Amino acid sequence: YFIRLFAPSFYKNPIMFLQKSSVLAAVLALSGSSSCYAFSSTSVGQNHHQDRATPSTTALHSTIPAPGSVTTPLTPPSAIDTSSTAALFESRVQKTYGRYPITFVSGSGSTLKDETGKTYLDFVSGIATCALGHNNPSLTKAVSDQMTQLHHVSNLYYTPQQGQLAAWLCENSCADKAFFCNSGAESNEAAIKLARRHASNRGITDPVIITAEQSFHGRTLATVTATAQPKYHKGFTYGGEMVRGFKYTPYNDLDALKKLVDEINTTPEEDAAAGRKRGLAAIMLEPLQGEGGIRPGTREYFELARKLCDETGAVLICDEVQVGMGRSGSLWGHQQLGVEPDVFTSAKALGGGVPIGAMMAKGEAAEVFGPGDHASTYGGNPLACAAGLAVAEYLSEHDILANVQARGEQLAAGLADIGSRYPSVLGEARGWGLLRGVPIKEDAGCTAAELVGDAMAEGLLLVAAGPSVVRFVPPLVVTESEVAEALERFEKAIAKRVGVTP
Repeated sequence: YFIRLFAPSFYKNPIMFLQKSSVLAAVLALSGSSSCYAFSSTSVGQNHHQDRATPSTTALHSTIPAPGSVTTPLTPPSAIDTSSTAALFESRVQKTYGRYPITFVSGSGSTLKDETGKTYLDFVSGIATCALGHNNPSLTKAVSDQMTQLHHVSNLYYTPQQGQLAAWLCENSCADKAFFCNSGAESNEAAIKLARRHASNRGITDPVIITAEQSFHGRTLATVTATAQPKYHKGFTYGGEMVRGFKYTPYNDLDALKKLVDEINTTPEEDAAAGRKRGLAAIMLEPLQGEGGIRPGTREYFELARKLCDETGAVLICDEVQVGMGRSGSLWGHQQLGVEPDVFTSAKALGGGVPIGAMMAKGEAAEVFGPGDHASTYGGNPLACAAGLAVAEYLSEHDILANVQARGEQLAAGLADIGSRYPSVLGEARGWGLLRGVPIKEDAGCTAAELVGDAMAEGLLLVAAGPSVVRFVPPLVVTESEVAEALERFEKAIAKRVGVTP
């Protein structure tokens, strides 16, 4: 009864909520309710009900027994057979990934070591996540130190780390305010909710968000709907539909975008008669499509998207989950295109491998959410934000963007050089900074995934971006010699695939 009565007011006014809780505790105690122990001290019940059996102080505040001193029904992790990690995955982990037969146990910088002791050059970096590589001393120290102080208290209270990280994100972007969560999908989910609430505030009952074909925005039901790739929708529809309110358009196609916006902003007569209003809530785009094949946006396309949002009152959202935090050679991918979004999202490299996501907004968009409109229990906790601050400090103090630009140019030139020697296998490499992709030609005789496997045999970790593009996403701290070594190993893998001596 207590939860049903007061929980709706909790997020709106937590102080009032706690005051009401105290009042209810006193009422329960005075009324003799046995539930009073859930809300008040033992002394209250004892003062008014001396004849009732009450929990002892020892029972209420018992000490934790030493390990091995008592018998419990729980199986401790230390008792689990870990002789075969692959066997544990096969029997106990849901098969949501197709994994390569490698078990990694340690890493340093741009290299990883498997359980057999073999080392690999890591040009996957946790899928564009480990921006500072593996075992970075600054990141390790920041996370370790934070664990000795305070790692989580929830968003009911202020914590210095969240405020400082929000300030850094805003001072180094067009944003005014940040919202924190735990992943890229959650960041995009927050942006989608913001866009819908913003549209509702404008009197739109049927808000529509435009996303681009071959995009990728996450795996939650709303973000996978925003992901305009039908293969990800299979089996998740209701009556053949995903979440309503999304429309798709070809990426970088100006005419198609204009036509779709005009269509969305015209409410069908029958809907208008029923008091409904359809309208554009947002245009949501990746500055560079990652999972869609490493396809950079064009300046003209993004300028048009900005113009259309300004004219209709919609918000422009940039999904920066993969391309953001320096990977493009600028801090944010949209800076490569000369536009400022109303909302943009970040995750992956933001915590350098520690889970954290953020949704940033500027101007009117930054004021859309109020208390209770959106939330995240873990979002922005001291541990995750300490990691984010360590990454931010490292990027700032070591001029990592300059390294991304230089190593990106080196990688692009090297891929072009290899492509010139194997024109029947490789297409023209594309991308920005240290987010590069090279297409595998249709008649190459292999898929991108197969070529990734070939490179792995040479001690180089790569990742496919769709069925026909091999993606290079090394740590942002990768060195000149490591890029050169990666290119050499990649060419050796291609040579063996086509049956020639490199």
